[in-house]
Amino acid sequence: MSRARQPPLVTGISPKEGAAWTKVTIRGENLGTGPADLIGLSICGHNCLLTAEWMSASKIVCRVGPAKDDKGEIIVTTKSGGLGTSTVSFKLIRPERIGILDQSAVWVDEMNYYDMRTDRNKGISPLSLRPSNPLGIEIDKGKIPQKDMELTFPGMSGDFTSENFSATLYLIENHAGSSFEQLKMAASNLKKQATKKNEGSLAYVKGGLSTFFEAQDALSAIHQRLESDGTEKVEGSMTQRLENILNRASDTADTLFQEVLGRKDKADSTRNALNVLQRFKFLFNLPLNIERNIQKGDYDVVINDYEKAKSLFGNTEVPVFKKVYAEVETRIGALRSLLLEKLLQTPSTLHDQKRYIRYLSDLHAPGDPAWQCIYAQHKWILQLMQNCRDEFISGQRVGAGALDLEGDTRPSALGRLSHTASLKRGGSLRTPRPSTWRFETPQQVQFVEKLSDVVIGQLPNFWKLWISYVNGSLFSETGEKSGQVEKSKKNARQRQNDFKKMIEELTNRLVKLVRGALLPTTLPQGELSLYGGWENKTELTGAWLTQVIHTVRGCHEALSALEIPNDLLQVIQDLLLELRVHCLMVTLLHTTEDVKRLAEKEDWVVDNEGITSLPSQFEQCMVQMLQSLKEPLEIKPGEINVRKLHAVIIVPTVAQVSEQRLLIILSNCQYLERHTFLNLADHFEKHGFTGTEKITRVSMDAVRDLDRKLFDAYIERRADPIAGSLEPGIYAGYFDWRDCQTPTGVRNYLKEALVNIITVHAEVFTVSKDLVPRVLSKIVESVADEMCRLMQCVSSFSKNGALQARLELCSLRDAVATYLNADSNSSFKLALDALPQLHSGADKKLLEELLNKFKSSMQLQLTCFQPSCVQPVKR
Repeated sequence: MSRARQPPLVTGISPKEGAAWTKVTIRGENLGTGPADLIGLSICGHNCLLTAEWMSASKIVCRVGPAKDDKGEIIVTTKSGGLGTSTVSFKLIRPERIGILDQSAVWVDEMNYYDMRTDRNKGISPLSLRPSNPLGIEIDKGKIPQKDMELTFPGMSGDFTSENFSATLYLIENHAGSSFEQLKMAASNLKKQATKKNEGSLAYVKGGLSTFFEAQDALSAIHQRLESDGTEKVEGSMTQRLENILNRASDTADTLFQEVLGRKDKADSTRNALNVLQRFKFLFNLPLNIERNIQKGDYDVVINDYEKAKSLFGNTEVPVFKKVYAEVETRIGALRSLLLEKLLQTPSTLHDQKRYIRYLSDLHAPGDPAWQCIYAQHKWILQLMQNCRDEFISGQRVGAGALDLEGDTRPSALGRLSHTASLKRGGSLRTPRPSTWRFETPQQVQFVEKLSDVVIGQLPNFWKLWISYVNGSLFSETGEKSGQVEKSKKNARQRQNDFKKMIEELTNRLVKLVRGALLPTTLPQGELSLYGGWENKTELTGAWLTQVIHTVRGCHEALSALEIPNDLLQVIQDLLLELRVHCLMVTLLHTTEDVKRLAEKEDWVVDNEGITSLPSQFEQCMVQMLQSLKEPLEIKPGEINVRKLHAVIIVPTVAQVSEQRLLIILSNCQYLERHTFLNLADHFEKHGFTGTEKITRVSMDAVRDLDRKLFDAYIERRADPIAGSLEPGIYAGYFDWRDCQTPTGVRNYLKEALVNIITVHAEVFTVSKDLVPRVLSKIVESVADEMCRLMQCVSSFSKNGALQARLELCSLRDAVATYLNADSNSSFKLALDALPQLHSGADKKLLEELLNKFKSSMQLQLTCFQPSCVQPVKR
């Protein structure tokens, strides 16, 4: 028992070396108690247990498998002794394969090899015997895309058996990463192979010398017998008999093996066909597998199989493969149509939309599926909004519809999105209401809330889909799909304006539908049929308008949380402003009516304090009004203070209106100050109102203050660009006052400045000629001040530089002389004083000639600066 438990020990193997499938005898100690006890046998690291035959505890017979290691130990493992050891080793000889065109002195059975699993021979293709690595160095394939190589080597092949073989393409495909030293070694190997082939018959004879000797001996013996026979080729001679025997042997062989060889050929054909079916069963089964996986919804499997088939058989020239692959393309085309149909179905979740877009992109669907989905979603949301209005107008939501809304206990989309924000503010989006709220609430209020739910329920996913389209995250993988990501980003950049129009259309539709329900007078007459139709509905009170404002505000906050640009949501802000003003006016009007009706409630019953209930009722009425105005008067971020609306509309928006409108407002203010207020004061006095002097004074002060702000804003817009263009124009082309040529005329920058001043003159004159002196004087003052500053900043002038500067200053001063005031005259004087004086009579004469030349050339343009009877208005 103790001996049986000893680990196996291999002490000998015969033979000690050989090729794969060599039969060997293993000898040693404790090699097992029986066949069942032998559980492991490896030679050179290869498992040989399948071919092992246990003979005794000291002998095992097996065949050596195709191990990876050339030399290794023989390890035996038994149940009784465990893992054994070895004192000997076996050397695996790897025979060199003989190619189909190589010379050989012996017969090579190239169609057979031994299969250790089935213990039988199988046929293999002779092409498999071709050398897999003709260069004899390690293959190191690069990562150059196949498409790039096809473009660089059109019609060429890296297969050295092909007629279009290209050595350069072969090296790029198989040895792109090889070093120069390795390539030199490969060249040496090729030279050795060529030398070996060039040796021709000599190498052939050396390789099979013994065979040639045996053949030579046989031929010599035959030759001797023929010579001893001494007869020619006559009937009955040895030569004739030998020929007859050989012919009969040949005929007999043909007769015996004709049927066998025919069956063998047929069997080989059948076997080859089965091998093709077995080898390419993936392709032949692919159409059916695609159909089954589509029915199961396993689109990922379909796409992976299609990509594999496309890479393997996309460019095949084999007719049967082309036929099957065409069927695969047909099924994939049907799948593209199915996925596109699912993508454009509404409603659908954002997750499903992204999934279908990725599928279609992986299938290389034509067009841009992501944009098609965005467009379909846009149309669907618009239709939902319009349907919501149509249902309320037709009265379908009065009965069953109201119960529908009541019975739906799920939180609204607006409530879901704004829940967090409302909790932070310490409140909720909608206040708790009684169970009969839906039946008591006016239809317009229900409509606005339902419309908000529709927009907030759909627009976030719509916006997120666009963001995914822009940043390329519709394709989660980035490696092999980086091209798709870049394509998505490029398409998004091209369609950015189109999507902006979509968002604008959605927000405008929302605003118009709300206006049609609550502010129909703000809509054009042509749009009332689409968005109006609420004439027969109940007119809303201030309390219900407050609820509407609360809902619209929640909608705006929810959309702002999506980081939608503010300019796209400005129409909602404008709607909110008008709703707040409308609510304020309605509330004040209703409060006024309520106060008027208080007199009807007077009961003339005096309490202990000597007053009736009228003061208390009046106080209650005012308190209720203030409470109703809390929501519209509340100022949210980005909203306008309604209580200061008159000032906000006139003054703060000055910077947002065009320059022409500023002039019109200035003209209006001037008319108000000179005529309108004076007429109004006369009307007030005629009707017996007192204190009109104060009213007139306060009004005029307000108008003058507004006039000053408007005038300063206009001058800033017009004067700054003109003055700012002077310095770059003066020093254009690296002009230097200390090194310049003799002046030949006024430079272009000054002419451009004058043209810009003329443009301002024309703009002002078209609105009001009375404003021309006032505006032009200020413009000229700004230009003169800038010229003075620029001249004083010059460190020194050359003679020509001083003459050029004096020419330009005098030309500008003379051109705008009509609109010079004290400040501009002073600026021109300081600027001229900063220049060196002209002492030469020639310089003075040249200056005069150049001035006259300038005035003559610019005569037409400077006509507008001629003196007129209109005097500047001093302020």
